[in-house]
Amino acid sequence: MSFSLVSLCRACGTKNRIPAEHLSDKGTCGACKKAIGPADEPFDASEESFDALIQAAKVPVLVDFWAAWCGPCRAAAPEVKQLAADMAGRALVLKVDIDANPRLANRYGIQSIPNFVVLRRGKVAFQRAGMAPRTEMRRWLEAGESA
Repeated sequence: MSFSLVSLCRACGTKNRIPAEHLSDKGTCGACKKAIGPADEPFDASEESFDALIQAAKVPVLVDFWAAWCGPCRAAAPEVKQLAADMAGRALVLKVDIDANPRLANRYGIQSIPNFVVLRRGKVAFQRAGMAPRTEMRRWLEAGESA
């Protein structure tokens, strides 16, 4: 299944459809032809989009399993957002709301949140429950980067 996300051009505000396999690439706005950088913010993934996103990813993917009612999840959110910016072009960051996507939470055995899963080529490379600083999350993504 082909999947794409819509990104606003920072130069002209035009909506550009970015195929999942190009989220970590640099591109060009279809309207103004200015450069569009790789994804630098977390994406909200759903049961409908999740598999397409992780299978198409050319880079490691950090998945943040969270819920709106979870205080530690809300505390981790700024770190997760900054991680996405820090790792733009080298990793993708997805957020999965476990209340809206219980089958995904079950698939990965999520029993406590926040819960972070690193995927490489669609396979689990690392998983950890609990708060973590951005520097540690970055290490998870960079481990095995040359593999």
